[in-house]
Amino acid sequence: CEMGLRDRQPTTIEEYINYKIKYNNWNRWGKEDQLGTLNHINKEGIRHANSLVKEGQTVSCSNPIATPKVISDLKRNPRPADHIMTVGPLSSGDYVGVSYHGFVNTHIDALCHIFTNSVDEGGRLYNDRDPSLVTDVGALTNSVDNWKNGIVTRGVLYDIPQLRNEDYVALDRPVEGWELEDWANLVGIIPKTGDAVLIRSGADAFWKSNPDFEFSFPPNTPGNAPSIIEYLYDTSAAILGWDLQESGAMAYDYSARIPIHEVVIPYMGLPLLDNANFEELSNMCRKYNRYEFLLVIAPLIVNGGTGSPVNPIAIF
Repeated sequence: CEMGLRDRQPTTIEEYINYKIKYNNWNRWGKEDQLGTLNHINKEGIRHANSLVKEGQTVSCSNPIATPKVISDLKRNPRPADHIMTVGPLSSGDYVGVSYHGFVNTHIDALCHIFTNSVDEGGRLYNDRDPSLVTDVGALTNSVDNWKNGIVTRGVLYDIPQLRNEDYVALDRPVEGWELEDWANLVGIIPKTGDAVLIRSGADAFWKSNPDFEFSFPPNTPGNAPSIIEYLYDTSAAILGWDLQESGAMAYDYSARIPIHEVVIPYMGLPLLDNANFEELSNMCRKYNRYEFLLVIAPLIVNGGTGSPVNPIAIF
């Protein structure tokens, strides 16, 4: 593996640039591939994940849709969701409109969402596809409707605040790849091909403890460092989920706005489950003293969509 995991040191600029070469999955599953690392999920893995259902308990891993009543801070929620009710006299209904990308709504990113930013490449989609295939009426490739049959696999919660014995990940100490290894060893998890790697940083506790925090973009919140990319690739993860995304407190200038997005989506072909909520999941994992479970994610079928709001369900 790379220096970061082996030497337990943050990813250098040179190593980060090399990630785009070393962890490039273009043509790995053929020129027509639309699944990316979801190809790591196989029938055997799904059967194993189903065997983890023992208690008959379910838990949502989603935040509520971010209307102004849910998050009023326009810096965090610059395009609040609409929720308009119609009532009576004999029925009720509602309209919901949501711009789900960003840092508040729980959603999955499709592989057409982020382009490469290499000057030499001129900006490409996963699997070396032309970004002109993403049009103003929908993406003609790498779109979320390719995943309409759902994502069903083993989920593993990596509870970093619990590992550190803290309420949330500190701003100046982003989650590093070797901490994922440490957590897996601590709770007896052996990574499996096709896992959904779910990283808890303690988003709820962070926002509760920092009510006056000034959000800015690129994200200046706590979160994850690029060395987690090494762990995702080395363990053949299918998808990454997180409650806080990239950390803004980086020790190096990676020349990227959102450095993990900019590697894992266009180069690795790895979907992201953004802005999940793992608080109830963490409680249930502690209750049953296990951090593996069946995970089910059902994206909306948005033809040509760059992603979808989702309500991931963990099943114990």
